[in-house]
Amino acid sequence: MIEQTNKQLLQLYVKNNILKSKDLLDFLGDENSGSSRLDLELLKRGLVTEEDNALVYSQLFNLEYVDLENVNINPAVVEMVSADFAAKYSIVPIYISDGITYIAISDPFAYNDLKKINSFVKGKYKLVVTTRKQIDELQKQVFAILSTETAIKQFVDQTLEKEGQSLNGDLDRADVKNAPAVKLVESLINEAIVLNASDVHVEPFEKYVRVRYRIDGVLYETSRFDINLFPAVSTRLKIIAGLNIAEKRSPQDGRIRLKIKDIYYDFRVSTIPTVYGEKLVVRILDTTSFNFTREQIGFFPEDNKILDKMLSTPHGIILLTGPTGCGKTTTLYTFIKELNQKSTNIITVEDPVEYTIEGVNQVQVNPKANVTFANALRSILRQDPNIIMIGEIRDEETAEIGIRSAITGHLVLSTLHTNDAVGAINRLIDMHVQPYFVADAIVGVIAQRLVRVLCDNCKKEEMTNDVEMKILGLSQPQKIYHPVGCPACKHTGYKGRTAVCESFI
Repeated sequence: MIEQTNKQLLQLYVKNNILKSKDLLDFLGDENSGSSRLDLELLKRGLVTEEDNALVYSQLFNLEYVDLENVNINPAVVEMVSADFAAKYSIVPIYISDGITYIAISDPFAYNDLKKINSFVKGKYKLVVTTRKQIDELQKQVFAILSTETAIKQFVDQTLEKEGQSLNGDLDRADVKNAPAVKLVESLINEAIVLNASDVHVEPFEKYVRVRYRIDGVLYETSRFDINLFPAVSTRLKIIAGLNIAEKRSPQDGRIRLKIKDIYYDFRVSTIPTVYGEKLVVRILDTTSFNFTREQIGFFPEDNKILDKMLSTPHGIILLTGPTGCGKTTTLYTFIKELNQKSTNIITVEDPVEYTIEGVNQVQVNPKANVTFANALRSILRQDPNIIMIGEIRDEETAEIGIRSAITGHLVLSTLHTNDAVGAINRLIDMHVQPYFVADAIVGVIAQRLVRVLCDNCKKEEMTNDVEMKILGLSQPQKIYHPVGCPACKHTGYKGRTAVCESFI
């Protein structure tokens, strides 16, 4: 049976020019090549991709191949199955058209398992093929959103049952994990991670609480719930962030560290009193997944020539400037990762440590233990460092120590809040650093912003109009792209962000 299946698969791989002849000969020459299914073995060896297999499956089983990023998914249809069922069988219903339920699968060979479809579809259905990766991604997104909606509904139901009682009492019970407020907070955090949000905003108003996520630099409202539920949600967030739940008149800052699906995340929690209660903002930091390169950030070859010159300097200070959330820290980590060698002693002082880099000594600021930027820097200078990274120059003392470190044989990298690259010089002088120290220490300054990138799937080519030509300084119309919107980019027209920079040395 396997032999016949493999023969059919092989013909389709050859027909679609998926396999190179050398890879094919090497595989067929392997004595174990006929003992397992060809598609799985080739995928395991990295000779084909999931997309390749999905294309072959569609032809072998006469099924339509679907890219889920280009399909308008109906969450209500997805909810026909449980998250566990979808994950176990890699199957998910995606929408209904003309009375037919369309169901995405990644492995048509598992058809015996797919007979379980009759347990949730009572009418006609049609199977379509996609990749396991796309099904997993859809499951994470849709079920995370459904989980939040369910948590809000359960919270409302329990509130009605306990009308007149304190919801905060739930947070002190033995089965705290099942308390509605706990489940809602957990769902909000999980949903934000799945949607690749950088921040979660929980904002109380007169009659409702609004939840917004910042995705690719733009805030999107995702849910609302009754204002009567807010005290319990606020209390839960403050408890796990180590904040004073009794203090509601003054701003507070706290941190949470959670392990979610084998990945550690740090969350910075900030509260501020508003007219209708405390607004909470949660910044999400994945402490383990730093894999950026200069090219991924957005630097061009001509930029890299300047950066190479900066980073090859044995001593001095390199500054990254820009507003909050412009990617300064990410760029700084990218440089540190490049400079990290066995022969180099790199020490960082950060608040907080956003990413961990193997081989780098990273110090967390802790004001309660008197570990400030300035105090930590004094100690670091006795640790024989080659390179020092200061998370942010916030005050005169830190600026002075950083500059003095740069002119005494150390390479210092840090961030500063200015609007442009040249403004960094005036900012340091405003911090009472002597101008001759600034001139001697500065190796280069990079000012950075993040801009959204047009979705490759739906961007539309057009000629520039008069206004655009004036902005771009063009004398003749040129082809440019405009945002449109599609399921792949959640109908925003944009997908991802890239850095735009100016620098001087």
